[in-house]
Amino acid sequence: MRIGLIGAGAGAGAGAVGQSVGALLVVCGWCRELMVASGSQTSARGLVTDLEDMAEATGSPMRVTVTTPQAMGACDAIVLSPRAPFTNRARTNVRMAGLIANGPLIVQLARLLHGYTGVAVMVTNPVDVLARTFAERSGCEQVVGIGTATDTARYRLTLARHLGVPVGAIRGHVIGEHGDGAVICASTTTVHGQPVTVPVQRMRDELAARPRRNSEGIGRTRLGPAGAVLDALAHTLGILDGLTEVSVRQDARVWLGMPVHYTSGTPALRPPSLDYSETAQLAAATEKLHTAYARLTEEI
Repeated sequence: MRIGLIGAGAGAGAGAVGQSVGALLVVCGWCRELMVASGSQTSARGLVTDLEDMAEATGSPMRVTVTTPQAMGACDAIVLSPRAPFTNRARTNVRMAGLIANGPLIVQLARLLHGYTGVAVMVTNPVDVLARTFAERSGCEQVVGIGTATDTARYRLTLARHLGVPVGAIRGHVIGEHGDGAVICASTTTVHGQPVTVPVQRMRDELAARPRRNSEGIGRTRLGPAGAVLDALAHTLGILDGLTEVSVRQDARVWLGMPVHYTSGTPALRPPSLDYSETAQLAAATEKLHTAYARLTEEI
């Protein structure tokens, strides 16, 4: 597999997640070439040098090169993780606060990669809106975002600790927006196959608190989303079969997070059953994301 990674350096290409994705690809065993592009050639070369050292230290056969987005047309997949140099001071809708700053970067990449036929994995926030933006402006038919995969992982981990059970015993999803409009699917969550009462507000509070702790402690959330990117790549490229959460097109109006089952890289949507409250929350998230897309379209 040949993977492209855009936005993994410093400055305008600030990519804490992208750098972590590069490290995971070095050791995953199935990526044979990684092509890196960033807003700064200096930062791209620095990351490539570091990844080359890691590959040698771990015995990885992966080849790492510096390139440009335009040269990534032959890649099997491209990870899109650029971030504009802005200070996010939002206390609510934190991810949505990057809409106007990050949107133009994605529009520019969509132009450079117009007609791309591989898999595009969107990391940049607001991921649901920007996945739609890239898909519609590039013409790429295989675009996914990684937002609710991280939310679902955090939900299962938090609920398992609350109930004192192994994480593997939990079956449950977080869908919708990767942000304040996330929908915890409590009505279909099970433990060891049995229904369970979920303290939804406690779970929602922890979903919001975990990324804040990351930012306060290490400057930026990076490893959890990077793991979600690797999982998305493995499923969309047919390396793994099974269920995962990705942001995908639901209809002509919106992209949002939903469970998708992949078989040899072929997706099949698996939306969970929702109760009345969850249905209303998903409808609100859908409208919110559509409104944000319309705002971005007006701005650019």
